Amino acid sequence: MRNVPLADVDHVDRAVLPIGTDYPPGQVLDWHRHRRAQFLYGATGVMVVDTAEGTWTVPPERAVLIPAATRHRVRMLGVSTRSLYIEPDAVPWWPATCTVVDVPPLLRELLLAAVEFEADYSLAGREGCIAALLLHEIAARSPLPFHLGIPAAPDLAGLCREYLAAPDAGVTNTAWAASTAMSERAFTRRFRAETGDSPAVWRTRARLLAAVPLLRTASVSEVSSRLGYASPAAFTAAFTRAFGLPPSRFTASHQSGGPGR
Repeated sequence: MRNVPLADVDHVDRAVLPIGTDYPPGQVLDWHRHRRAQFLYGATGVMVVDTAEGTWTVPPERAVLIPAATRHRVRMLGVSTRSLYIEPDAVPWWPATCTVVDVPPLLRELLLAAVEFEADYSLAGREGCIAALLLHEIAARSPLPFHLGIPAAPDLAGLCREYLAAPDAGVTNTAWAASTAMSERAFTRRFRAETGDSPAVWRTRARLLAAVPLLRTASVSEVSSRLGYASPAAFTAAFTRAFGLPPSRFTASHQSGGPGR
């Protein structure tokens, strides 16, 4: 199915409903939730998925598993998706929080085939086997580290979301502590208790996650400068430590098969 609203087919008696959707650049799917679990694959572009608990950046050719009934928001940056909407009872192993995963060639080809199915596809033969195999392949995926936790406290959450919207290497713990009328030591202790990270470590990871969508349209050198790194080499080293891949793997030239930058 292509560009079909889930509400039009959610009633169909199929454990797995595949839907392919094309989105205009920059479209935001505002806060919503699905009765079914969702496997959201970006065949192109970058997605940023927010929940109350955190934010997940989904690089090109990766996917995010979204638990059933999870309230979330998605920002689409040049994205064409291939989604599976799955009855929760069919996937008792589904993660309890959003999870970014890789999409190897077999899983990608199965998704591309599945979105051509009719809503009431036959469970016997090829279509039913593809739907079943999709679940086996998804269950075998391992989490990728493209996630950042958001504190539950409204004041800390507000600081974090403001920073995510405009990451700035010049922001300090002192400034954040002052904005909450706390000492720097008390603020750092409270922030670490809520997120598991110090504020400085959290901000560093936020800047690195912000690099992923920027790399779609800018070089590694340009992104390094925009995010306040001393050099492209320093940025590349930090990015590679955090995500296991160099930033050149996420540039437009790499995605189109050209040489990495």
